[in-house]
Amino acid sequence: MHAVVVNVTISDRETAQQRLEQEVVPSVSQAPGFQAGYWTWKDNSGLSMAIFDSEEAATQSADRAREMVEANPTVSLINVEVREVVAHA
Repeated sequence: MHAVVVNVTISDRETAQQRLEQEVVPSVSQAPGFQAGYWTWKDNSGLSMAIFDSEEAATQSADRAREMVEANPTVSLINVEVREVVAHA
């Protein structure tokens, strides 16, 4: 399994939440290989982790994540990375 970790800065929480619920979560959850996803925030910082069944699926999702963030004026991308999942509970 591999995870896509996305870190953003949020400028408008209400609008960001709407886009998250209406666009991002449905799109990511329907991506090939998707297993689970978690989106979090604290103050103006957002952090998400989506788990995929392969590195290839995670890499494709990371590319889409960059595109989605760039298309959203209420968030600014800090970092997107693909990591191997080495343990889970």
